[in-house]
Amino acid sequence: MRLVLLLIIVAVVVFGPQLWTRRVFAKHSTPRPDYPGTGAELARHLLDQLDLTHIKVEATELGDHYDPEAKAVRLTPDKFNGKSLTAITVAAHEVGHAIQDRAGYQPFTERTRLVRVAQGAQKLGGIVMMGIPIAAALAQTPVAAVVVLVAGIATMGIATLVHLVTLPVEWDASFRRALPILQQKNYLSPEDEQGARRILTAAALTYVAASLASLLNLWRWLAFLRR
Repeated sequence: MRLVLLLIIVAVVVFGPQLWTRRVFAKHSTPRPDYPGTGAELARHLLDQLDLTHIKVEATELGDHYDPEAKAVRLTPDKFNGKSLTAITVAAHEVGHAIQDRAGYQPFTERTRLVRVAQGAQKLGGIVMMGIPIAAALAQTPVAAVVVLVAGIATMGIATLVHLVTLPVEWDASFRRALPILQQKNYLSPEDEQGARRILTAAALTYVAASLASLLNLWRWLAFLRR
């Protein structure tokens, strides 16, 4: 009974924010003919206003994000071409990351470095974990398997660290960069401002969920190692 209750709590904590985020995004994705431009057009406008004309605005199928290496704000088609509160809020959020990049915001810089390390570490971790049975068979001792398992967990830990660092970076891009710009320039009505806050909060919660899921996965392997 306790195990079932624990599984339910984990499911709610990890998957609940994702479901709520989808609901909030969908609620505010209705086209708004009163908006003068799309998400892409707002992003371009904000970047130009902020003297970030070198930053590109591109469409992508890989999720909304800012690429600090390519210097590009990338939006999925529904945000790139959409005239909705979700579209312009997400576009402003990604512009917030471009502002962080120009300002040399330390957490953003560290997150970017960690992401590069994590990408390589995750691939290495997968190979290492697959090599546990082979290492044990060749060495004919469980110690070798334990060593390889520890190495695999260490690489997974880097991914967990990335998730933990990401949350304050996303919160800063939303509530210290994007939202103040939208408020100061009067791009949003008071009602739309409330909706934008919900959108940004919901998006932040997805990173909380990702961090918890990553921590749970790491804890599962550590528990396995203690056996």
